[in-house]
Amino acid sequence: MQAYLAKRLALLIPTLIGISVVSFLVIHLIPGDLVTVLLGITASQNEQNRQAIIAALQLDRPLAVQYLHWIAGILRGDLGRSLVHGGSVGTEIARSFPVTVQLTVMSMAIAIGMGVPLGVLSVMRGARRIEPLVRITSLLFISTPAFFMGTVLIVLGARYLPAVSTLGHVPFLDAPLASVGHMLPPSLALGAAISAILLRYTRASMLEVLGQDFVRTARAKGAPERRVVYRHALVNALIPVIAAAGIQFVALIGGAVIIEEVFALPGIGRLVVNAIYQRDYTLIQGAVLFLTVNAVLINLAIDVLYHLVDPRIVYA
Repeated sequence: MQAYLAKRLALLIPTLIGISVVSFLVIHLIPGDLVTVLLGITASQNEQNRQAIIAALQLDRPLAVQYLHWIAGILRGDLGRSLVHGGSVGTEIARSFPVTVQLTVMSMAIAIGMGVPLGVLSVMRGARRIEPLVRITSLLFISTPAFFMGTVLIVLGARYLPAVSTLGHVPFLDAPLASVGHMLPPSLALGAAISAILLRYTRASMLEVLGQDFVRTARAKGAPERRVVYRHALVNALIPVIAAAGIQFVALIGGAVIIEEVFALPGIGRLVVNAIYQRDYTLIQGAVLFLTVNAVLINLAIDVLYHLVDPRIVYA
């Protein structure tokens, strides 16, 4: 396992180099002009002003030189400074990332807490009566866009629970209970759809495992149904569920932009979108690189979790 971890961490370097090059080139192909954003349409028509801003931001240098200058700063632990407001990119990411992490963790907790138990319950003997309800509920959650469910939650909260705020964010360290309360509606909006996905993965995996010989043997020996399902079948059925949950977790880290916009959450997704609107190249590059590192490390953690759940899985 240690050799495998070392190999994966070593592969992180070329991955990050490739992502940095691609993101750098793609960002500079975005239509629009940073100088126009900074000066406005009227002021940007003055060629002298334009050239002064371009020279001050070093945008007149070749792209290769700009890229190497940016990479040199990263190697020193400096993600650069925003081209729009001049603030530190690292500080902006550090401010917004905990919001996205809290949203992602709460959404996944809701999804796992709903999806896995319902998926297991739907395959147990005697659960035929609730099986149609489980299927309809999962189909409804998968078919409903997260932004629509979020909008419904905001409207219902304003109508029936006006004392409970559904917009904005309270830092967790400042007021944990208030922070969780503010984050609950967006977490429900995201977690509902993911719970339906995990429910289907859990159900399919459980049905496959329950048809294997060791389960038949356990039942033939007279083991209680709950023991067969939870102790024998569920442990062996968790690998596909963990894989699906890991993919959703990685997607949420960088893909909760719409929900952050709907609920006015100052997360990293919203930060990147605003940076794209403003053509803030340095902020976009730093955020993309940061999200890439997180995605690679999360995938590595999922591989380690496979081994912890099933020690028979050994990586070379």
